[in-house]
Amino acid sequence: MTTDGATNGEHGLAKFAARHIPPRTDGLTGSPRRNGLAFDWVYVAYGALFVLFVLGYPLASWVWAGEVFTPPIWIPIVFAAALLLIAGSFAWTLRARSANAIRAAYEIVDTAIAGQQRLTGYEETELSALENKVIRYVELARAREEEVEAERGHLQTLLSDISHQTKTPLSGIMLYGELLGEVPNLGEEARQYATQIKAQAAKLDWLIGSLVKMSRLEAGMIALQTIVSPLIPTITQAVSQVYASAERKGIPISINCDPVISARHDPKWTGEALFNLLENAVKYSAAGSGMHISALAGEMFVRIDVADQGMGIAEEEWNDIFKRFYRSKQAAQQEGVGIGLYLAREIIAAQGGYLKVSSKLGEGSVFSLFLPSL
Repeated sequence: MTTDGATNGEHGLAKFAARHIPPRTDGLTGSPRRNGLAFDWVYVAYGALFVLFVLGYPLASWVWAGEVFTPPIWIPIVFAAALLLIAGSFAWTLRARSANAIRAAYEIVDTAIAGQQRLTGYEETELSALENKVIRYVELARAREEEVEAERGHLQTLLSDISHQTKTPLSGIMLYGELLGEVPNLGEEARQYATQIKAQAAKLDWLIGSLVKMSRLEAGMIALQTIVSPLIPTITQAVSQVYASAERKGIPISINCDPVISARHDPKWTGEALFNLLENAVKYSAAGSGMHISALAGEMFVRIDVADQGMGIAEEEWNDIFKRFYRSKQAAQQEGVGIGLYLAREIIAAQGGYLKVSSKLGEGSVFSLFLPSL
């Protein structure tokens, strides 16, 4: 009901404007603007010309047949040439008119997108109807875009509030857990409880931070600043964040990256993605195993490999491990929530790259991170 009413109202407005508003004119001549989609006169003119020639030929032949002399040979030749000329002229005219109509449609779309004045006014023509529909579509698209931006702003405010409101109590829990662990003459069982409080509070803090990052990435609220810069600082920064945990498990980390290798990336967020890969490699590798990081420059992408000697991943799970909250069966005994690899993939994809894995059960895994070269 609402759509029909709006359509009828628009037609009424168009009729009113057609009666009371003068048609748009060409700027210099002042002549009314012609409808760029009108083909009727072309069909009428060429149809009449074709009929005239078709009927004229037998009439001319009949007239000459009644005479004593034979009609000259040039009569059918001229007739055939005239028909060919008419056909060619008709095809050329249709092509020119079609090109004009397409150009008019392009101008209508460009004008509607730019928000400029209507080209056809409110004429009762097909071109004006097309312009009206394009304008309506552009207005609806802009209204939807504004609505999405408003929702995005509301979501960003909500996420900021959640992050801010949870940080204070979590910091308090972690502080009191540390103070409780330092109390003299505290029983061993109570000291273990205090240690668990600190560990779980730290885990909750990490989880909330990861969820906030994930939500911001999915909502497009994080603007990555990609520049062409060397990769070695990004790699070493990520390694420094897992070095202590790797050292506790006796896992040496080797890096093979030429200092001149550069890629277009955001150092901060690319380091975050690498950290997630390295953290998983340390977490799921046995004590005393090794980890190797290498970088190779290609023509279109720069490849960073993170190889470990951990438990490995079954081939049927290679795609699933990058899903949100997915946990492999082999990793069920380890702590985790299944966000790290998903975040890493989203960060790299937002920079025009991609992430893949190659692994065998019991032999380790190689996570390959591809970043644009330029």
